[in-house]
Amino acid sequence: MDYPESYELIFQATGATDDVVVVRLTARSGAGGNPVYEDETGIVRAEISERGEVRMVASGGHQVLGVPLLARPLTHGARRTG
Repeated sequence: MDYPESYELIFQATGATDDVVVVRLTARSGAGGNPVYEDETGIVRAEISERGEVRMVASGGHQVLGVPLLARPLTHGARRTG
């Protein structure tokens, strides 16, 4: 299956603009069998289905996971997994 190489996760912020985090495809799969994406720090992790459904994945203890409003695939390239 082909998955986008990266996504923008858009979170609603309390200020005037939304928070946007870019996550990239990893070699891991989540509990639902979909690929896991993470940001460059490894802190923000998300399992994203082929339909764009997002399940946030904890990267450490006591982490409070927000749910993004939108997962927008970035247009550069795709990688086949599975």
